[in-house]
Amino acid sequence: MSMSGMRNLDARNIGLRNIVVADTRICSIDGEHGELIYRGYDILDLVTHSTFEETSYLLLFGDLPTKEELSEFTLDLKENREIPEALYQNLKNRPITASPMDVLQSCISQLPDYDLDIQDDSHDMNIKRAKMLISKIPTIVAVWDRIRNGKEIIKPSNEMTNAENFLYMLFGTRPKHEEAKIFDICLILHAEHSFNASTFAAREIASTKAHIYASTTGAIGALSGSLHGGANTQVMKMLLDIGKKENVDKWVIERLDRGDKIMGMGHAVYKTTDPRAEVLYRLSKTVNKERETPWFDMTEQVEKMTKKYLLETRKQSIYPNVDLYSASLYYSLGISMDLFTTIFAIARISGWTSHVIEEKFAEAAPKTALYRPKAEYVGRYCGPMGCEYNPIDKRITKLVEGQ
Repeated sequence: MSMSGMRNLDARNIGLRNIVVADTRICSIDGEHGELIYRGYDILDLVTHSTFEETSYLLLFGDLPTKEELSEFTLDLKENREIPEALYQNLKNRPITASPMDVLQSCISQLPDYDLDIQDDSHDMNIKRAKMLISKIPTIVAVWDRIRNGKEIIKPSNEMTNAENFLYMLFGTRPKHEEAKIFDICLILHAEHSFNASTFAAREIASTKAHIYASTTGAIGALSGSLHGGANTQVMKMLLDIGKKENVDKWVIERLDRGDKIMGMGHAVYKTTDPRAEVLYRLSKTVNKERETPWFDMTEQVEKMTKKYLLETRKQSIYPNVDLYSASLYYSLGISMDLFTTIFAIARISGWTSHVIEEKFAEAAPKTALYRPKAEYVGRYCGPMGCEYNPIDKRITKLVEGQ
């Protein structure tokens, strides 16, 4: 390999940023204007008029359902909520210290064992599996939280909405209508976001012709990272570390002066306010005011101080993302911090499965091609013939630094 063949690292789009890797009809993001579109519908219209069930149908099938179609789809979701009995036993055998995301990932990887048609990779069968995953993921999360806290397991209801049923299984009582509606809006907001890290992971796995469970397992793994789905947990840890609103300004300035990031601020795509953050701002304000908790006021001050300081010192504009206000909202609803990312998965499964099905069956999808990006080798270069191999007894021992 010739040294002249190496490109300048600075000229490269690190992390595939701004590199188009596929076509999609599922989601569009306009980062300049702060717009998020699901199948042609603005996210702000969907949170105002739709439900998570209807939005999931839209993502999977490409159109809003008729009344009859939505009724049938909703019934399918309700009837698929139960998980295999063996999974209950497996969950009981897990150490209570296990991460909820690790538990969820491992449970999804077990579901193919109970799929008697696992060799059938048809479109209809993948739709069926998508509905099953949308239904079962909330059950797994709620059951695990009950088990690890020594509480009695609550079996899923076939009468409630997805949002109501999850909160019911988690807390043991049927939620108020207002709380269920707020949580339903959160699910809509998190249901889809184009080729983010976890969705790309799901599609990349699907491109190998692996089944939808494998794609979902990979997506959950990607989502678990603190730079992706785990970011709102980091926001809440930040708020707890700050302690009270009076400490915010000093805390933010110290972090920024050290070159640290403020979690929940800034986004890889949006150059203005994330439209989801606008909705979550209002929801968090409502819930925190009703429950007389300080987290919204602290979060708002974090946003204001971060914007002000960066603009004054670096002439840099920055805006909140979806994680900033979802943290204070979930925490004020009584949800444990380490469940925040699983809630992300409860919602995003609609987007993941829609993308997996598009990857497998869309006309524009390369049926025989799998993702295979190219990397630039920047390692050791030992001439045109490569490095000379020396037998182990002739190699010089490397000294440890400091000896």
